[in-house]
Amino acid sequence: MSLNVFWFIPTHGDSRYLGTSKGARQVDFDYMKQVAVAADTLGYDGVLLPTGRSCEDPWVAASSLIGATQKLKFLVAIRPGLSTPGLSVRMASTFDRLSKGRLLINVVTGGDQAELQADGLWADHAERYEISSEFLKIWRGSISGEGGEAGFDFQGKHLQVKGGKTLYPPLQKPYPPLYFGGSSEAAHELAAEQVDVYLTWGEPPASVAEKIADIRKRAAKHGRTLKFGIRLHVIVRETNEAAWKAADELIKYVDDNLIARAQASFNKMDSEGQRRMAALHGGRKDKLEVSPNLWAGVGLVRGGAGTALVGDPETVAARMREYADLGIETFILSGYPHLEESYRFAELVFPLLNKGKERTDEPALTGPFGEVISNDILPRVSQS
Repeated sequence: MSLNVFWFIPTHGDSRYLGTSKGARQVDFDYMKQVAVAADTLGYDGVLLPTGRSCEDPWVAASSLIGATQKLKFLVAIRPGLSTPGLSVRMASTFDRLSKGRLLINVVTGGDQAELQADGLWADHAERYEISSEFLKIWRGSISGEGGEAGFDFQGKHLQVKGGKTLYPPLQKPYPPLYFGGSSEAAHELAAEQVDVYLTWGEPPASVAEKIADIRKRAAKHGRTLKFGIRLHVIVRETNEAAWKAADELIKYVDDNLIARAQASFNKMDSEGQRRMAALHGGRKDKLEVSPNLWAGVGLVRGGAGTALVGDPETVAARMREYADLGIETFILSGYPHLEESYRFAELVFPLLNKGKERTDEPALTGPFGEVISNDILPRVSQS
């Protein structure tokens, strides 16, 4: 199986340590551009941009990076209930055309009621998934031209549209692929019926296997098949010892009070995925390896994806293959700080996954791979 490996644009902030401003850096356009260009140059297949009020707007941020990149794909969120299907169709079509087919769509129903209410969406968990289902039916019908010249009509419980269409269709047919993540029964049913790639947060392999089996069974009832992806952080170093030390360093400023405050905030959400993330660590720092080399320390204070693969390159690659054996084809990764970690992961792990740009064995004087020694001696190719 050929693996797709994505990186992450940290539009909600970046740092060397979690839970503190120490070692933090400003995420402005220049920094986002550095991360995006690094991902593009290193051979990552795409990048995810987060969504929510804690982030810069993903559509504006992603659009600003089109011209700075060449092959990189952008996984950008649409938010059912926060925008209309027609507006989302036009945004997606325009982005796909301007980027020459480099858009991927991340469908985000949302699990933070306080945030959603602040944005004007007053709907409970069940209603939000009803809205999302209707939204996607309209979105897919309108953007793919199902209604012909007259446009696409739909009458639902929450949404209605007459004559939905776009005069400037996307380059990708029938539309840019739909990615979606959610752990509730309603989320699984929505994924099985309407999306192209189901994403899970980084749970232990056995739990991921259960999710994949359930969604495959549900999709089969609709006569459909899906692809699968996983969202993980990574902490990879040349040795396992160094990797685990780096994991400890990442949360060195996270104390019990901060953990309690963060978990109290997460507990107010009605997200099943967030509940499952919190259950992995239980708010404790002493039992964070929840599966071999799967570390839940990030989730102590970070919402959403809260686990990281920790280890040397061979170990991390082996753990990724374990997920791949379950059916995972896309790995959406991140690490702190995101610029440096994008290089570290690509340099250490890509060769083990047959990823990244092809390089010749020997460096050339016109473009050395490694630093030239004493003015005219080329660096040797490592035999390790």
